[in-house]
Amino acid sequence: MSAAPSERNVVVNGEACRVWEKGHGAPVGFLAGPGGVPRWTPFLDALAEHHRVVVPSLPGFPGATGHERLDDHLDWITAALDLLCASGLEGASLVGASVGGMLAAEVAALSPAMVARLVLVAPFGLFDAREPTADPFAVRAEDAAALLSAHPERLRARSALPEGADATEWSIVLSRANAAAARLLWPLGERGLVKRLHRVTAPTLLVWGDADRVIPPSYADRFAARIGAPVQRETIAGAGHLVDLDAPSALARVIDGFLR
Repeated sequence: MSAAPSERNVVVNGEACRVWEKGHGAPVGFLAGPGGVPRWTPFLDALAEHHRVVVPSLPGFPGATGHERLDDHLDWITAALDLLCASGLEGASLVGASVGGMLAAEVAALSPAMVARLVLVAPFGLFDAREPTADPFAVRAEDAAALLSAHPERLRARSALPEGADATEWSIVLSRANAAAARLLWPLGERGLVKRLHRVTAPTLLVWGDADRVIPPSYADRFAARIGAPVQRETIAGAGHLVDLDAPSALARVIDGFLR
């Protein structure tokens, strides 16, 4: 078994937010997608082989509370900026996936000095009615895993009750994370990011799974056309929306190559 990450807490908007950290070298931040990071994953282990991976929990996601205090999109962006600064990630490279990818893009656009290099993994934030994104909150709970992941059993395993945890408390943690992500994304996909992407000056890597059923891979073209910095694009075969779960080694490998 691999060693567990170190854990600490930082305070954002008066609430404690967990920060996990593992590896050595220059820090690389990770803002997670739907469900947050309820447990350390093979992707994070793979990325930590060559980088010091820092994983702060966004408000409401596992390891943090306080999302109910965030009333609008600017509140979320401000909270993300505060969280990254408190976690020691100011000026570091930043990886954001899905919901976390949208916030990572907002941070890079509104505070360019915060981000050295930017990796966006199937980020939300843009919407085209001609090719709409899917709404993962509009499907039945039993169907959500198959929508989000090409390997839904991995998503179910990530959310499984940890050893020694209280089942009721754990269900509250997962429900809170779902509510926080929905609150952040509403209205789905359109949060004005399209007007700000030109401000992104950090070299950017866009990664999509070719089997993404939530955000069509063609959205990489939409992001690339708007981002004001050099953009590299990668597609990972067989991966769905949650690329970090579906293809952890492949994703870590392309990110590592981009960051070196």
